[in-house]
Amino acid sequence: MRCVIVDDEALARERLRSLVEEVAGLEVCGEAANGRDALLQCEALRPDLVFLDIRMPVMDGLEAARHLASAERPPAVIFTTAYGEHALEAFETHALDYLLKPVRRERLVQALGRVRRMTQGSSVAPAGLPESQVRSHICARVRGALQVMPVAGIRYFQADSKYVIARDADQSLLIEDPLKALEEEFADRFLRIHRNALVASAYVKALEKDAEGRCLVVLEGVEEKLEVSRRHAPELRRWLRTG
Repeated sequence: MRCVIVDDEALARERLRSLVEEVAGLEVCGEAANGRDALLQCEALRPDLVFLDIRMPVMDGLEAARHLASAERPPAVIFTTAYGEHALEAFETHALDYLLKPVRRERLVQALGRVRRMTQGSSVAPAGLPESQVRSHICARVRGALQVMPVAGIRYFQADSKYVIARDADQSLLIEDPLKALEEEFADRFLRIHRNALVASAYVKALEKDAEGRCLVVLEGVEEKLEVSRRHAPELRRWLRTG
């Protein structure tokens, strides 16, 4: 069984690696220091099991577990953390076990036995989070490779046929999330300006009109100016005055 160890503390990774390597049939094929790097490691290495810390910078373990659920072959997840109050959240992700630090060898063996029993002869259940969990990153596949985009840098979401375009200062990603679901998830960050578009309030610079009299929103960091519908223009103007 191939596994990846994810923890922002190097000593914690080293300790867990030493314990794991004592167990027959286990191979540590990779390590990561945060959830974002864990996704990239898992994409490249396709492990059977991920030991996933919960409190980490960039992307925490709970969100990483949610993104892992979208993999074609989701790995089993065992959470490792020093904070017992996360136990309920961890099991809501369908993690197969939850280890408190410092991890004890006998408890590790018990957890691995559970993984083997649960996964023997079948694929692992997706490690999805409740939909109420707000993501810090958007993930998408581009030419077969996983791309990870921080939500904090996204300028707008725009519906385009069956997909939605997520645009930051450097690139665009096609994602499958419905625009309505994105509006609900990121209600505190994005404003509806049209039936087909949301813009990040942090990057709204101004409103202007084009030669045809259409209202356009100007966003910091991108050249595109998105049309604001008549229905949403008054609300956006009020937001600009008071925001």
